[in-house]
Amino acid sequence: MPRVLFSELGRFGYQEAWDLQERLFQELVDRKLRNRNLRQEEQEPLHHYLLFCEHPHVFTLGRSGDAGHLLADEQTLKEIGAIFIKNNRGGDITYHGPGQLVGYPILDLDDFFTDIHRYLRYLEEAIIRVLGSYGVKAGRYPGYTGVWIDPEDDAKARKICAMGVRCSRWVTMHGFAFNVNTDLSYFEHIVPCGIKDKDVTSLQRELGRAIDMSEVSHRLKHELAALFGMQLEPAELG
Repeated sequence: MPRVLFSELGRFGYQEAWDLQERLFQELVDRKLRNRNLRQEEQEPLHHYLLFCEHPHVFTLGRSGDAGHLLADEQTLKEIGAIFIKNNRGGDITYHGPGQLVGYPILDLDDFFTDIHRYLRYLEEAIIRVLGSYGVKAGRYPGYTGVWIDPEDDAKARKICAMGVRCSRWVTMHGFAFNVNTDLSYFEHIVPCGIKDKDVTSLQRELGRAIDMSEVSHRLKHELAALFGMQLEPAELG
């Protein structure tokens, strides 16, 4: 069972989290490459990572995204207390902010399975299971990544969790953004994930009450561990 170091970073700046991911990602890739030239008994153990956090208000644009999907100018960004960052994940534009549970798995899929589509489906499935534990039925919307409410109804389909990942040498980074108690008004300043005709939602909106973030985090990390066959170990990584 692969060992995964798990850290809850709390409220953490987006750039700081990206820098941390890049460092852990590179350390994992470097160890992996070194091990290729060593006998099995000489190889370094690989440490995988899982980071959970919330970010201050930020809009992020993936490498294949359209900058025109940011609808706010610099003045508006100042007024709403948000920043805009281009990054190297897949996907288009999204929003991160307080009340949203963001997860960054940094895994060498050679230790799990080398199938990026299966990887994304497992991330989605973990969110779907957590939502089900709150009595909220969720699923997948054909042709799109992420987790949706009422995906079978085009008129009602709304996204509750966005995903955007990077994978190189079968090592992953970036991840998912799960709207728990998120201020959904911030999504009015973008075309979320480049999808113009679909709404976004949160667990708070679906249930009509605020949800304990630590409870959601606890449920989600156990669902991820079960699906991926991980052994999670607490660690201070921030």
